[in-house]
Amino acid sequence: MRETVAILDYGSQYTQVIARRVREAGVYCEVFAHDVSAGELTARGVRAVILSGGPASVHEAGAPSIDRTILDAFPVLGICYGMHLMAQVLGGAVAAEGKREYGPAEFESLPPASALFAGLAPRERAWMSHGDSVSRLPQGFHAIARTDRLAAAAMSDGARRFGVQFHPEVAHTPNGTLIIRNFLFNVCGLTGDWTPAAFVEEAIREIEVAVGARHAVCGLSGGVDSAVAAALVARAIGNRLTCVFIDTGMLRKDENREVVAAFGERVPLVVVDASARFLARLAGVVEPEKKRAIIGEEFVRCFEEEAEKLGTAAELLVQGTIYPDVIESKSRDSKTAARIKTHHNVGGLPEDMALGVVEPLRRLFKDEVRRVGAELGLPEDLLWRHPFPGPGLAVRVIGPIDRPSLDMLREADAIFLEELRAAGLYRDVAQAFAVLTSTQSVGVQGDFRTYGRMVALRAVTTDDFMTADWARLPYDLLAKVSARIVNEVPGVNRVVYDVSSKPPATIEWE
Repeated sequence: MRETVAILDYGSQYTQVIARRVREAGVYCEVFAHDVSAGELTARGVRAVILSGGPASVHEAGAPSIDRTILDAFPVLGICYGMHLMAQVLGGAVAAEGKREYGPAEFESLPPASALFAGLAPRERAWMSHGDSVSRLPQGFHAIARTDRLAAAAMSDGARRFGVQFHPEVAHTPNGTLIIRNFLFNVCGLTGDWTPAAFVEEAIREIEVAVGARHAVCGLSGGVDSAVAAALVARAIGNRLTCVFIDTGMLRKDENREVVAAFGERVPLVVVDASARFLARLAGVVEPEKKRAIIGEEFVRCFEEEAEKLGTAAELLVQGTIYPDVIESKSRDSKTAARIKTHHNVGGLPEDMALGVVEPLRRLFKDEVRRVGAELGLPEDLLWRHPFPGPGLAVRVIGPIDRPSLDMLREADAIFLEELRAAGLYRDVAQAFAVLTSTQSVGVQGDFRTYGRMVALRAVTTDDFMTADWARLPYDLLAKVSARIVNEVPGVNRVVYDVSSKPPATIEWE
């Protein structure tokens, strides 16, 4: 059985960053609800447990707790709230400090040397975000690090149980990744057997069992996620998979042609022009979550209809859902994390679906999807296409959607991407696009007063799409893009550049 690390989720927005760091070390991990039992973890092949941070205090009524047996059955690393919980459950004490410590700090390792801090300097920087702290260590534990404020900034029983007050998973703790790797390899003795080749082999076996002799349809969008999902399922079940490309009317410029060219000879492909029905359902809809729900339902209805037309008794729908989709939608996998937004293919699915759902990439991050795609032999230009949201331009037109607005946005977006490629910067950013805002402003074009729409440009850099920073594009490039948009796209007279990071913003505007 594959070695697995369980991350118990106590509601921190950093929980998924912990998962990223573990996966980057070549170790498979999954996020579990905090009330999972030790028996369930054992049955899943779990070899070690990490307790995430969280917004609660252990002193609050109803604060999330833990099956006490877990702390004895597995090596455990508690982070922030996880450290507090471990200390309290094992007989220590946690004190409310009265004010939060939020920001950088420096911790000093204490003798005897701990396996958790192997390779670190005697003093290291770390990121703090807490309101409580451990005031009395549990019996058998000792402090392995301190700060100017905390006598026990980290603790250990000297063998299998560790706690750190700071957040080693975030970039603001420069050597935090090494701390996590030390826990995985020095403490837990894991081997790091999580590779793309291993995933492909395991996923194919799972798909073969799940699908059996049935047929499936795959919702192919042309993006990397659905492409890799299609390639993976096709390898498992062969010609019993038919890909369906739905033209919703909310695609990027020339997307329909590009998808047919890229996939038409690779897999059985059906192209459906459903733009009229999607736009009719979305007429007058402004609220983003309602847009996503409508689009999710219409996608499923289209796939159901096409599956019936195929006459192959297709009973399953393959989707390119990936881990960030699940995380941000606060799926049933999490009981404490806040929902950021509903992804159309997770929270937007109707309950009365006639098709079962197959999601072979559901536990992968974007970079892992690309590595799996390379393992499957997909071309590099496809694997490095910028992500495109399932709802398409519906969530990039702010406010109500109509064909003129979509056409306006399509042209602006195409100009931005064209100039980005011409400058050799397309691969330097993780995602770039234009947004048609609902704001109108006064302008002067051709000596005439105009009252036109404002386009916002968005480009970000990120490794995992869970956090992102705005891309520092050259001013000359932005000036050229802006000039082309206001001159070539009728109805637009103003262009702005979004300099927000995620968090506090999301990558998409809706």
